[in-house]
Amino acid sequence: MYQGKKVIVVLPAYNAALTLEKTYQEIPFELVDEVVLCDDASKDTTAQLAKTIGITHVIRHEKNKGYG
Repeated sequence: MYQGKKVIVVLPAYNAALTLEKTYQEIPFELVDEVVLCDDASKDTTAQLAKTIGITHVIRHEKNKGYG
């Protein structure tokens, strides 16, 4: 909670398996309540890794939607 408000970080990701854990560890959890990962049809293990490191809310697109 930050000033009485729930704070949610949304991480857009595409083939981010090599950088996801480091990025996740840099989130200031003293301020952040939840993390949501939106995987844009990665061809690597991004979605599986997200669950392994503790991200419980993973949204995975079946087809890459690109930027925007």
